[in-house]
Amino acid sequence: MSQPTAAARAAFHAISRATSRQCTRSMSSSTARAAPTKRPTAPSPAKFQTQPYQPLVQRRFKYKTVEEAKSRYRSGPFSWKAGLLFVITGAGLVWYFENEKQRMQRKRVAESSKGVGKPKVGGPFSLIDQNGKTVTDGDLKGRYSLVYFGFTHCPDICPEELDKMARMIDLVEAQRPGGMTPVFVTCDPARDGPKELKDYLAEFHPKFLGLTGTYDQIKAMCKAYRVYFSTPTEVKPGQDYLVDHSIYFYLMDPEGDFVEALGRQHSPDQAAKIILDHMKDWKGVLKSN
Repeated sequence: MSQPTAAARAAFHAISRATSRQCTRSMSSSTARAAPTKRPTAPSPAKFQTQPYQPLVQRRFKYKTVEEAKSRYRSGPFSWKAGLLFVITGAGLVWYFENEKQRMQRKRVAESSKGVGKPKVGGPFSLIDQNGKTVTDGDLKGRYSLVYFGFTHCPDICPEELDKMARMIDLVEAQRPGGMTPVFVTCDPARDGPKELKDYLAEFHPKFLGLTGTYDQIKAMCKAYRVYFSTPTEVKPGQDYLVDHSIYFYLMDPEGDFVEALGRQHSPDQAAKIILDHMKDWKGVLKSN
């Protein structure tokens, strides 16, 4: 009994050692496989200090102060630029419509004398100028003409109106050189010959064209221009007298048609502006000097 027992005890110890080696080997292999995995460590406080803190900022609008941000909402959808643009646009439209209104008014005035049933102002004529040269209505075509009827012995009205006419010529010539011919037609052909006209008109303006002729020729032209004039009857030879006549400036276009009558109510500046405005509306070509 002592020998078998000893053999069994030796076998039991051998099995225990083998099992212990296998468990140790298994634990060693598991430890080796799990060794590479490391637990994450918390970053040190020094790492946060290297990158400064940047707060989240909404960059849609940039304002330096709170008041600037509030002012945007107080102004609403309009700004001073939009207001300025609105004012400029409105002023431009007012200017355009006002000028267009005046242009249409001038057009109606110019065309009113050409309407059916209205007496025509102006017409053909053949007279003599201050140099003794024959002048007809065809010689005035191609540019505007300003026609005035008077006489050289007029004491006050004619000199005043001719001074005014001379000023009108200068104003028009400054912008439209050679665009208008100023014409003085005498209503007193008995005393106003070419020489008298030449001496008289030289005192006012060098561009004046003086016209005279026979009494019948002058009477026919006055009738064509709807000009009233009257000389006293039973005048003795050498006796001084006055001629009653209409006081108007007759503006004629380059085709010889009547445009507008300018009266004593118009200043030289106002009359010159009216003439220049009609010239601007003219679509044709004006003669040059």
